[in-house]
Amino acid sequence: MLLIKNARIINASGELPGLKDILIEDGKITRISQGLACDGAVVMDAAGKAVMPGFIDLHVHLREPGREDKETIASGSRAAVKGGFTSIFAMPNTTPAMDTAQVVQFVFDQAKKVGLVNVYPVGAITKNRDGAQLTEMMDLRRAGCLAVTDDGKSVMNAGLMRRAMEYAGMAGLLVMQHCQDPSLTGAGVMNESLVCTRLGLKGDPVVAETVIVARDIELAHYLGTPIHFMHISAARSVELIRRAKKEGIPVTAEAAPHHFSLSDEAVKGFDTATKVAPPLRGMADVVAVKEGLKDGTIDCIATDHAPHTQEDKELDFDAAPPGLIGLETAFGLVMKELVDAGILTLPQAIDKLSFAPARIAGLADKGVIAEGKDADMVIMDVEKEWLVRRDDFCSKSRNSPFIGWTLKGCVDTTICGGKVVYP
Repeated sequence: MLLIKNARIINASGELPGLKDILIEDGKITRISQGLACDGAVVMDAAGKAVMPGFIDLHVHLREPGREDKETIASGSRAAVKGGFTSIFAMPNTTPAMDTAQVVQFVFDQAKKVGLVNVYPVGAITKNRDGAQLTEMMDLRRAGCLAVTDDGKSVMNAGLMRRAMEYAGMAGLLVMQHCQDPSLTGAGVMNESLVCTRLGLKGDPVVAETVIVARDIELAHYLGTPIHFMHISAARSVELIRRAKKEGIPVTAEAAPHHFSLSDEAVKGFDTATKVAPPLRGMADVVAVKEGLKDGTIDCIATDHAPHTQEDKELDFDAAPPGLIGLETAFGLVMKELVDAGILTLPQAIDKLSFAPARIAGLADKGVIAEGKDADMVIMDVEKEWLVRRDDFCSKSRNSPFIGWTLKGCVDTTICGGKVVYP
């Protein structure tokens, strides 16, 4: 048993009046009140701190199995809890791909051994993520998957994507789409703009994202099957999704912190940590993503945590793989770029990080601090500033463009399933 005293509880719906005590038993929140006492409980004082639902990340690359030199389930879990995340969705671009029940079970087993966070493996839409043949989605669902995606690649064949959405709907799986048409992206390594022309780098145009968004909105409209758009980066994509929602089409979307914190101007230093897919866009796109978060067009924030080795990222900008690590800096960037900037209130930020992703993924007992719900929460000093240092990351990788930034909002304690998992 765990008893948290003097908690300033903040949910997506707002802050509870006064300071409360939270009693946790067998991984569940059993009582929230004032003046609670319980013999035998471990007592923790949260005075001066905010207590929020544990963050839920729908988009994380753990690299295991296959590229444990970049990240492991253990190191990724440590990074997650340091960042306040208690549930993370592991992408299927592993080696082998997460396209069978056996690989899914391996990830579940490894995560259970580590025992820090809830890890939800996301199955592949197509076998080996090659866009040719659908996976056995019923098997993936029975193995415990809640969603499917070929993340890192779009499903380019529209007929295959239709069947994928139909089968996923029958299996009770959420379809998540990576929106980049490779025939338009080509050899592009950054946003197609005046900046890329000046830098002499090949451009990846906005339309490579928007054509997939537009196509899959039409499929969702035709089929009535929900689809979730990953790491939305372009103003036009935000507008397409906004229109779709107004029409009642079942679409949801996420944005990554780097897409509302950095523009393509950040690439001028040729730091390969600024090479991501989709790429950092122009300032008008950054503003549009923030507006999409503010008005609810973009439902949630997901990190797209994508670790790479130092050797991989030390290649020329053209040759280096895309991706940056994000679990440990996400909340600080949300505070800096959204809350302190007046884009979101703190409860609205919690909605984007906790309640909304729980709703999208169907995690009914997560994303809120309430009696009867899972005891997944983070105790946070929201006013404390901290410096992002290269050597402080728990991730095995260091590919972050935010090293040297001062951020606000420091995790004091992370609790998952009623167990203190950080520090």
